Parts: sequence; C-alpha cells; structure tokens
Amino acid sequence: MAGGLKEVRERITSVNSTQQITKAMKMVSAAKLKKASDSILQMRPYTLKLQEMLGNVLGSLGEGEDLGNLSFAQVREPNNVLIVLVTSDRGLCGAFNSNLIKKAKALIEDKYASKTISLMTIGKKGFDAFKAEAIDIDDRFITLFSDLSFDNSRTASEYIMQTYLDGKYDVIEVVFGEFKNAAVQYIKAEQFLPVVMEKPEQKSAKHFQADYIFEPQKQALLEKLVPKILKTQFHRYLLDNNASEHGARMMAMDQATENANELKRELKISYNRARQAAITTEISEIVSGAAALG
Repeated sequence: MAGGLKEVRERITSVNSTQQITKAMKMVSAAKLKKASDSILQMRPYTLKLQEMLGNVLGSLGEGEDLGNLSFAQVREPNNVLIVLVTSDRGLCGAFNSNLIKKAKALIEDKYASKTISLMTIGKKGFDAFKAEAIDIDDRFITLFSDLSFDNSRTASEYIMQTYLDGKYDVIEVVFGEFKNAAVQYIKAEQFLPVVMEKPEQKSAKHFQADYIFEPQKQALLEKLVPKILKTQFHRYLLDNNASEHGARMMAMDQATENANELKRELKISYNRARQAAITTEISEIVSGAAALG
C-alpha cells in the first residue's frame, strides 16, 4: 500500500508540473493573441475599403463593357492548380492545424481530383503533413511566420502572382484560418487567382449605376488597383491565420489546465482513500495484536 501511495504522490507532483506549464503557455498565448488580434482588426477595414473601391469600379460598368483582359482575371481551364496551405510552425493548438490540413486534402481529393496539384506550405506543420505525399511541394516561404511583416508577405504574394501571370498555374487557392475571436476560428479556402469578377446579373442593389470619370482609363486603373488589393488580401490571410493560431493555442492550454485540475482532484481522492485504507488496516492489526496478547 505504501508503494501505491508513493506512486499516487508522484503522479500528483507530475500533474502539478504539467499544469504550471500549461498555465504559462496560456498566458504567453494570451499576450501574443492580443497583439495578433489588434493587427488583423486594424487591417480588415483597409482591406474592406480596397474591396469596396474595386466593387465601385465594377459596379459602374455599363452594358457591353468587358474587362476580361485584365491580367489577374484571365479565366483558364484549371489544369494546373496551386494550393497555398497556411498553418502554424508549432503545435499544441488543438485541432487547428489538423483542420487546415483536412481542408487542403479535401480540395486535392475532391474539387481538383483530376487536376495537376502543387502545394505551397507556409508554416512547418503543413509541410510536415504532406512531405511524405506524392505531391509537388514548394516550401520557399515555410518560415514566413518567423518574421511576419507586410514586406515579407508582399514578397510571397508577388511570387505567387507572377506564377499565375507566367501561366504556371491556372487557379490558386489559399487555405487559412479566419479569426473571429479567441474561441472561434473558421477554416477557409478562398480563390486567390484568378480574380472573380462580378457579373452584371450578380450585382447587388447597392451597386447602382454611377457615372464615374476615370483618369487614367478604367482598364489601366484596375491593372494598378487589383495587384494592390491582392497583396493586401494575402497579408490578411496571414494575419488571420496568425491570430487564429494563438487563439486556438490559448483555448487548448486553458482546456489542458482544466483537465489537469480535474485529474489532480481525482488523484487526491484516490490518495486519500488509499491513505485511509492503510490507516484502517494498521489500526485493525494493532487491535488484533492487542486482543491476542490479552
């Protein structure tokens, strides 16, 4: 029984140590989440405004106007597809990375099952998941999160945009985690290229016919505006994923801390029961010995 008590005491000590680690990781993630969420919340209005500008231009198109020759709007048969998988570099964030990987696999196996697929991984977890698969992987931007800035994300987005212009890929999709709050992250797959141009019959009521005067011409304006929007949009993907990662890790560590509390409570109950049983046994032995002597 003494050996059993010692084992339970050691397990309680081990759980205490683990709980201290999870508490510390939760605090670190909470601090990082504050910074990351501030970044994405400040970025979104700018991104939305750029998209609104593009929507205003497209909403002003007259009947018969065609901007289909816009460089980033060239719709081709999707024979060669690039999937940009954005994950985290580290684990311990619940099912966040596994859900992103599942989303990418669904695109590969379902939506683009008969196409030639290439994968670009941003974040080490995505690369680790696919490195043994028979798929072409581009990992040149795998460490982008080690120094996340607009300059670095712009380098990545410009490279991706250039591969589309060169005709290497016909469709480019980005799989990422969209941040809502610390407890909720949405797993998204969005078409990055070609740019989806809104058709006249799809325009909402807010896209009223406006008589804009463009300087330079509308085509030239879009040739400048669309790349800026794409670079900003790609940076938003990374900021969203970064905030989602820290939110998921904070919640995972919070849950781990709660689980450690529950396990510690159960172990203490087991320890007390075993200790009481040992004391009862010793008392019974003393009473029995005293009775035998008497």
